[in-house]
Amino acid sequence: MKPDSSIKPELVEDLEGIKVLRGGGGERQWNGIQYKQGLSGKNCGAKALSINVACVPPGAIAYAHLHDGFEVMLYVVQGRVRHDFGEGLKYSVDNQAGDFIYIEPGVPHEVFNVGDEPLIAFVARSTADEWDKIVSYPSGYRPADQPDAQYSTEPAG
Repeated sequence: MKPDSSIKPELVEDLEGIKVLRGGGGERQWNGIQYKQGLSGKNCGAKALSINVACVPPGAIAYAHLHDGFEVMLYVVQGRVRHDFGEGLKYSVDNQAGDFIYIEPGVPHEVFNVGDEPLIAFVARSTADEWDKIVSYPSGYRPADQPDAQYSTEPAG
């Protein structure tokens, strides 16, 4: 797994087979999205899963990318989101609070907060390394000075 200084393993309580991260841990950023630390192989020893909570500000975009070899499931807690997806991002689907979303491995997609409030989603992945296998995909929205899907390994804020 790639090193990530925003992950604080010392915040995870090890309770003899159950591990707890109270309050979601600190915040960090990737590709225009703020995340709670959550749980992954980087802080609790998970072998095949990771979870966290994502927050996308109103009007923000998580630039086009795909998940190389892992599945993602989301539950929209608050707000409205549009995913442009598929080859050439030619398809589109809108979702809102209360909706579940499943993204197959390898499906290109770009995420837009189309609401007036922060988009908050619970995110579960079938990989313990979180963002290590995310691959950028061409986007008409990504700034020229940001050619790849980026994540910060520094805490947000």
